[in-house]
Amino acid sequence: MIDSQLLLAAAAVLRPGGVLTGDEVSSRSTGWISRGSLQAAAIFRPRSTAELSAVMKLCHAARQPVVPHGGLTGLVEGAHAGQHEVVISTELMTRIEELDEAGPTMTVEAGVVLETIHRRAFERGFLFPLDLGARGSAMIGGLISTNAGGNRVIRYGMTRNLVLGLEAVMADGTIISSMYPVVKNNSGYDLKHLFIGSEGTLGIVTRAILRLQPQPRSQNTAFLAVNEFSSLPKILNELNAGLGGTLSAFEVMWNDFYRLMTTPPAKQHPPLPQTYPVYVLVDALGSDEASDRERFSTALEGVMDKGLAADCVVAMNASERAGIWAIRDDIDQFHQYRPWFGFDISLPIKNMDAYVTEVREKLNAKWPDNHTFVFGHMGDGNLHLNVHVGSGDDEARHGVESIIYGALEGRQGAISAEHGVGLEKRAWLKMCRTPEELALMRTMKQALDPLGILNPGKIFA
Repeated sequence: MIDSQLLLAAAAVLRPGGVLTGDEVSSRSTGWISRGSLQAAAIFRPRSTAELSAVMKLCHAARQPVVPHGGLTGLVEGAHAGQHEVVISTELMTRIEELDEAGPTMTVEAGVVLETIHRRAFERGFLFPLDLGARGSAMIGGLISTNAGGNRVIRYGMTRNLVLGLEAVMADGTIISSMYPVVKNNSGYDLKHLFIGSEGTLGIVTRAILRLQPQPRSQNTAFLAVNEFSSLPKILNELNAGLGGTLSAFEVMWNDFYRLMTTPPAKQHPPLPQTYPVYVLVDALGSDEASDRERFSTALEGVMDKGLAADCVVAMNASERAGIWAIRDDIDQFHQYRPWFGFDISLPIKNMDAYVTEVREKLNAKWPDNHTFVFGHMGDGNLHLNVHVGSGDDEARHGVESIIYGALEGRQGAISAEHGVGLEKRAWLKMCRTPEELALMRTMKQALDPLGILNPGKIFA
């Protein structure tokens, strides 16, 4: 239950439609994977930083735990809310305040959907490089709070590399506004990085200044079949050297993933035979269509001439390019194997092949009929593994997690590459963070949120 006086006070701050209770709460789902009914005590929907600040002051005074919500596209239960918690949703904070062409930057509120940002930037001749499959519903505040990665990290970096300025509201309602639209600012601590990637546990992001790039004038896409994993790093280096800094995606797919995405009921047809061990999607964004196409072809010829790839198909138009990318993005096909457990890990490229081999061997030994699909952003060291072992109970989950995370030990890996920790991974955090690091994280949490009301229980208990 929630204090009735808090509800009344919040309603006065947030205006009509700003406070939801009862069926308006329970009719909502808890996220993309966990589609159960939302159990929060109420949803507060501020329309501005000032409103969020005011309502957080009320929650702080009442010691009311809050859980920030954006587009609910996260995969680690980072937005899970209990019956005694209040959801703070940024869904009504949807203004694009400015697009500065000289910067070039875009100033946005936290509830703006990524696809909307893409569209506005494109209309003005610019690119916001962050891109991922959930672009149609993911909100920028949540993407910042989780330091999202996506398909173009190899060239443009993670979300934190694309944020120049940031505004956030802290647990007691204090507004921290570091809205500086400059790349260089060494004037003391760079406070925005306290909130980028902290999953709403240190403050709630409300506004941001995003760094834009010129809209590419060319895009070249190819799909390669490869006989040995050991050839992939060589292909990556060959293309990086030959494409003059334009390589923007290097997406690897193991055979099991490729067959799933190109076999009915999947809509995509296999552009190359389904018989090779691994495949790689290569994408380059450039500035001159004719010269970039020639450079792309020359780089691919070098790969083929050296015997690094067994076969290759090049997209000749936008439709073919979209078809190739659809193979990588059609993650709904995993629902053929419900329940499944999804993992998002990172490790050095040199350790990937041995890691995947060990994981498969251990999964096969314990669950001979398992289905394991491996793919990821190999260019930046990020792999995704989706595993179906039949049962979806806690015992099965723990068994699979022990294998997936256990195989990272000694390989300089991390349990989360881009999705965060949330509730799902917090028990395993100690595998990739030292006791000293964890102690410092707790010190920061205690200093900024001494009552522990911001997204309680996430990252660490």
